[in-house]
Amino acid sequence: MMALAETGFDLVLCAMIATTALLAIGVRDQFGAVVLFVVYSVFLGLGWLRLGALDIALAEVALGAGLTGLLLFGAHARLPASVPVPSGRAVWPAACAAGGSGLALGWAFLTLPEPVGLQEAVAANLGTSGVENPVTAVLLNFRSWDTLIESIVLLAALIGVWSVARDDAWGGQPGLRQHARHGGVLANFGRLLPPIGFMIGVYLFWAGSSKPGGAFQAGTVLAAVALVVFMGGAMRPPLVTARWLRLVCVAGPAVFLAVGLTGAASGVFLGLRPDLAKPLILAIEAVLTFSIAASLALSVIGPPEDPEDHV
Repeated sequence: MMALAETGFDLVLCAMIATTALLAIGVRDQFGAVVLFVVYSVFLGLGWLRLGALDIALAEVALGAGLTGLLLFGAHARLPASVPVPSGRAVWPAACAAGGSGLALGWAFLTLPEPVGLQEAVAANLGTSGVENPVTAVLLNFRSWDTLIESIVLLAALIGVWSVARDDAWGGQPGLRQHARHGGVLANFGRLLPPIGFMIGVYLFWAGSSKPGGAFQAGTVLAAVALVVFMGGAMRPPLVTARWLRLVCVAGPAVFLAVGLTGAASGVFLGLRPDLAKPLILAIEAVLTFSIAASLALSVIGPPEDPEDHV
């Protein structure tokens, strides 16, 4: 009976994922499309959870539904009211192309031979990785190239966001000035949620070595905390020219790269000695957490736009 109930839940969840995806690309209301995208990301996170991929589920909900949803809402608010909505004739070809691509991918997946995973190889070498969580072992030790490049790409994205600032606004606080109603929901959340969110972020960082979590999940939560504080009016974003802010943004990739160069001295770039692997991984993740949080929050806020903040 339990297995039948789980199968029914999975079928309903798959139907909801497919339905919200189709509605998000087919609805004519732009605000509604953003809302449906956020709902789709939440359902997708539940799907990853059902597959046992808790790390991916956390990242999907935090990044997909959280920060990306907020970024899309901000983009929608900046669009003029007279933006033309694509007609049905323009949407249907794109929908058919997407459906055809999905069917082709499904056919390719079903006809592939049985995949040979890396679970056994990771499990066999987990003892030398310095951590107990196999995902963290792959991301910070066995395949740390990918994580290093992702942190650099995130920093490059922030530089790209700042590069579109107007000359007369450069040097001030990023984004528009926030005006939260005193005593309102957003203002109260800006004061009540940050301590809770900060503790959750610290827990996700610390738990990442042995349980689902890590720098990206913790950094995303801390970025959300910072955004709530800024949007609630409890604190204004720091000046983009602040030296400490720039140091926080570059510290994560810099420490990561420094550890990699230290490993290169012994013959393998980004190679970690088994007796030093755990403290090095914790050091990388500790600094990377704050760099990710700062880069994500500042990227969502956007470039400086208020001329009166110019310094």
